[in-house]
Amino acid sequence: MRAVKSVISAAGNLKRMYPDMVEELIALRAIRDVNVPKFLVDDLKLFSGIVSDLFPNIKEEPIDYGDLETSLRKSCQKTGLKDVDGFINKCIQLFETTVVRHGLMLVGPTCSGKTKCYEMLQKAQTSLKGQPSPAMTDFQATHTYVLNPKSITMGQLYGEFDLLTHEWTDGILSTLIRVGASSQDEDKRWFVFDGPVDAVWIENMNTVLDDNKKLCLSSGEIIKLTDHMTMMFEVADLAVASPATVSRCGMVYLEPSYIGLDPFVECWMKKVPEVIYQYKEKFEQLFEAFMQ
Repeated sequence: MRAVKSVISAAGNLKRMYPDMVEELIALRAIRDVNVPKFLVDDLKLFSGIVSDLFPNIKEEPIDYGDLETSLRKSCQKTGLKDVDGFINKCIQLFETTVVRHGLMLVGPTCSGKTKCYEMLQKAQTSLKGQPSPAMTDFQATHTYVLNPKSITMGQLYGEFDLLTHEWTDGILSTLIRVGASSQDEDKRWFVFDGPVDAVWIENMNTVLDDNKKLCLSSGEIIKLTDHMTMMFEVADLAVASPATVSRCGMVYLEPSYIGLDPFVECWMKKVPEVIYQYKEKFEQLFEAFMQ
């Protein structure tokens, strides 16, 4: 609700600042792109009502993402997933967020599709390499590097000095970022932190998430991220994340309601072993009767 109120205030100010229709349309599009990915399903209804009241004369046409949407749906089918419209929309919202933010968070409970969301977008962008994108640049091959920051120590993540020999040993993240920063190609590199976000390890990332995009190590070395590198955090919630971190990141919130239960059943039924394939229709009847 606090986010919705801030949108009302911002939209009211923009409407007073931009009286012309074209500028109102740009303002409306900007408000939607920034806020819609992080709203819950129930909040979206309220948000749509607010926007229609503030901009009553504007009818926004749906944006055609063309090759990107087609490639996303093909990637889903090749992977054995159902291309649910709500899921595809979330993939597109993730793409839009990667265009404007180099640090972002995929937030949502289990089975909301967080992992598959960035995986499908990665496959889609890689398959469209060299073709023009809605971001006014060409699509590039995308690589992902996934790690769980809570499964290792701070020294293993960022690097540390040996207390006896005083030798510096690089951490996993510093090694990955150094390799990405020194690469000569234009491939996109996503560093995905699949695990809880808390102040113990992520506070050292604040300089990375700032506009200067620098990873500062305790050895004194500073590694500058390139424009092709993105830091992603895949988390269930932000209960223990500090405001300093949250304010630096773009947000894409996913809910299981965007997908529903039927696609899970449908995809599972396609992979039923031959031994029980003869009972496929019976399984479908049982799912329809009891699963909801």
